[in-house]
Amino acid sequence: MAILSLRDVSVTYRSSGKEVHAINNISLDVEENESLGIVGESGSGKTTLIMAVLRLLNTKTTDVTGEALLKGEDIFQMTPERLSEIRWTEMAIVFQKALNALSPVHTVGRFIGDIYRVHKPEATKEEIRSVVEETFELVNLPKRIFKLYPHELSGGMLQRVSIAMSLILDPSLLIMDEATTALDVVTQNQILEEIKRLEEQKGITRIMITHDMSVVASSCKKVAVLYAGSLMESGPTEKVLVEPIHPYTQGLVESFPTFKTDTHEPLKSIPGSLPDLANLPAGCVFAPRCPKASDICFNSKPEMKDYPGNRKAACFFAGGSNNE
Repeated sequence: MAILSLRDVSVTYRSSGKEVHAINNISLDVEENESLGIVGESGSGKTTLIMAVLRLLNTKTTDVTGEALLKGEDIFQMTPERLSEIRWTEMAIVFQKALNALSPVHTVGRFIGDIYRVHKPEATKEEIRSVVEETFELVNLPKRIFKLYPHELSGGMLQRVSIAMSLILDPSLLIMDEATTALDVVTQNQILEEIKRLEEQKGITRIMITHDMSVVASSCKKVAVLYAGSLMESGPTEKVLVEPIHPYTQGLVESFPTFKTDTHEPLKSIPGSLPDLANLPAGCVFAPRCPKASDICFNSKPEMKDYPGNRKAACFFAGGSNNE
């Protein structure tokens, strides 16, 4: 059962008379108790997609269309009151820069406690402290953190605090936006292991936004690949990253270092750069950089098609064959 279903979601920014098409007709299902990694190079639309789902984009300069069904209820059609109800309780987010997400003039315990109090105004101070400290234990933080200020914590501890903050009201859906990018490799691995443990323990569904393929490979069951605001390929992680069928996914995989000792092949880069989102190509958005592109790619947009192994891809030559 899908906990979140995106149907033809598009996001357009309006600026200086231009329309920037940041997200283009993305349809995607996130199954309950699933971990989905959304990957793509910078500017591919990963964060914009999630900010749209969370209703955090500026409505005065942004147009969002389509549907984002959370347990069957369209987030885009929710009243502000209903939206406030589901934030933290049904869906929560861990941002990349933990320090920016916390108040510098309040202790960590006070700040997280206030979030709990807003949704449970009848809770006593003792109950709030107990719940906060229990949540700290879940992410391996000592109780003494309750009385400390954000600037007194290390980067790894701050990230754990952000995760604890997102879990305080037991949300069904946890979204992590580059949440481990600023951490060293050891701390990153520790936090990823804790997240996987919490998912099993509490039955959480997770979406992880990242450009780091190793994070997806080690912590996500499924992956969705974005490029220039369009969905290129999706499916089980072990299939998509080991045997990618879309040329863009192939390029991402080949450009990422491996720990294999039996290969001496140099890393490959994808030539060119992202297209102008205010003036997208008529055909496939990846065609100008694709080594397999032909006339049809420049003139027609490929449809998302199903492939064996619960996979999807939008390419006329997915897997190396012509699918015209």
